[in-house]
Amino acid sequence: MAPISIRTVLISESVDPRCRAILQENGIQVTEKQNMKKDELIAEIKDYDGLVVRSATKVTADVINAASNLKIIGRAGTGVDNVDVNAATKKGIIVMNTPSGNTISAAELTCALLMSLSRNVPQATMSMKAGNWDRKKFMGAELYGKVLGIVGLGRIGKEVASRMQSFGMKTIGYDPITPPEVSASWGVEQMPLESLWPQCDYITVHTPLMPSTAGLLNDETFAKCKKGVKVVNCARGGIIDEDALLRALESGQCGGAGLDVFVEEPPKNRSLVDHPNVISCPHLGASTKEAQARCGEDIALQIVDMVKGKNLFGAVNAQVLASTFCQESHQLIKLGEAIGAVLQSCSASKKPFSHVQITTQGDCMKSSTGYMTSAVLVGLLNNESGCCPNLINAVSLAKESGITVNQTHCVSDGAAGGLCQVEITASGCSYKASGSVQGGVPVVLELSNSRFRQPVALNGNLLFFKASASPQLLSSVAGLLATEGVEIESFSAPADRTGDLWYCVGVSSPLRDLSALKSLAKETAQLTI
Repeated sequence: MAPISIRTVLISESVDPRCRAILQENGIQVTEKQNMKKDELIAEIKDYDGLVVRSATKVTADVINAASNLKIIGRAGTGVDNVDVNAATKKGIIVMNTPSGNTISAAELTCALLMSLSRNVPQATMSMKAGNWDRKKFMGAELYGKVLGIVGLGRIGKEVASRMQSFGMKTIGYDPITPPEVSASWGVEQMPLESLWPQCDYITVHTPLMPSTAGLLNDETFAKCKKGVKVVNCARGGIIDEDALLRALESGQCGGAGLDVFVEEPPKNRSLVDHPNVISCPHLGASTKEAQARCGEDIALQIVDMVKGKNLFGAVNAQVLASTFCQESHQLIKLGEAIGAVLQSCSASKKPFSHVQITTQGDCMKSSTGYMTSAVLVGLLNNESGCCPNLINAVSLAKESGITVNQTHCVSDGAAGGLCQVEITASGCSYKASGSVQGGVPVVLELSNSRFRQPVALNGNLLFFKASASPQLLSSVAGLLATEGVEIESFSAPADRTGDLWYCVGVSSPLRDLSALKSLAKETAQLTI
C-alpha cells in the first residue's frame, strides 16, 4: 500500500500524553480539544486528516460526512461502538482500534467481579460502613470446583480463563471463531451454547455487541441455566438483556450479577444498579493507568506505522489493505487501477456497468485477490459522479451502484509475474482487458480480443481506438493527430491483422475532441495514467 499522508490529527478526548508525543515525534501536527458538542466537532473536523477518540466522542455519519480530509479514525481502546463504521467505510476512511490495549485490565476487572459475587464483598463493605457486623447475612461460596462459562474466547476471554483456573475453576466456553483445539490448549473446553448454559455456576461474556449477540442472555437462556447462576458483563451493554436479568434476579434464577456496562450509560433506569444482588461499576474495564497508557501509545504507533507504510494493525474495516505493504503489491495495485481505468474509458458511452468479472492467475497473485478486486473497481469507478473510490470503499460503492462483482483465481500457466484479466458488462456490451507487471511497469496485453504485439505500458497519455486493419492506418492517424497539434510517442498494434481491432497510441497530450477520429475509428477512448 502506498503510504497514507496524515499531517494533522485531532484528539477529542483525554488520552495518555504518549499518544500526542509519538505522533508529534513523527512529524504529525496534533490538536487536543476535549468535551466538544456534536456541532462543534462537525465544524472542527474538516481541517484534519486523522481523529483519535476514546468512547465518549460519538463519530456519527454527520461528523464523518463533514470531514472532507479525514483518512483515519483511531479508537484508543477495544470496540468501535461509538463510530459509524459503515459511514466511514463508504467515505473510504480507515477505522482502527487497539484490540489488545486494555485486555489485562478488562480481564482483571472481570475476575474481581467474579470474586466479589462469590463472597459478597461490596455488600459486606457497605454494611460495615453503616456500622453493622453481620457475618451470617453475607455467607458466600468458594470458586474452587465451580464451572465458569466464558462466552467469547478472544484475548480477554483467554486471560480470564487462565486467571480463574488458578482458583480451581473448571472453564468451558463458546466462540464461533476460535478453533476448539486452540482454546483447549489453554484449558477451555468449547461446546454449543445449548450445552453450556445448564453446566455453569458462573457466566461471563466477552463478545462484541452485534445483532447475533444482542440479548444473548435472555429469559429463554436464563431458564436453561442452573438456578442461582451468577453472571458478569464487562464487555458491552445489551449482550445481557437487562429486563430479563432483572426478572431472573427477582425470581432467584440468577443469584447475582456483576455489571460494568449498560445499554444506556449512565443508566437512567436504576432497577439493576439498586438491586441488592447486583455489583455495578461505571464502565471501568479499561480504567487503569496501564491500560490508558497502552491504548494511547498503541493507537499512535499504529497510525505512524501505517503512515510509514510498515503495516496496518487494528483496522476493523480495511482488512483488504493488510497485505499491501510491499513493493510488489504497489505495482499490482497500479495494474488493477490502470486496467479498470482503461475499461472505464473504452465503455464510457455504454454505462452504467452491470457486471465485473476479475480473474487473477499465477502464484504471485494468489494473495492479492482481495486488493486486486478493489484496485480494479477504483479504476472503473473513478471520475464517476459523486464517487471518490479507494481500496477501502470500492467494493461497497460498486454494490451500492448495482454492480455485480465476481472474483476468481486460476493456477499459473507459466505467465510471468502473474496475470489480471477483467471483463465488464455495460448496457449489454462486453469489454475485456488483461495485463501484468513487466519490469516493474504495469502493462496491458490484450483489449477485447485484440492482443498487442508489444505490451502497452500503462502510463502517460494513452489513446485507444478500434478500427479496421489497414496499411495506411498509422499514417492516417499520425496526420490527423498532427493537424490537432498532438504528437505520437508510441504506437501499439494487435498481432492479428484482420477485422476490427483495438490499437493504442501514446500521445504528447490528450486529444481535445475525440470526434476528430470519427472518420478512422469506430470506437475511441483516451485517458491519462
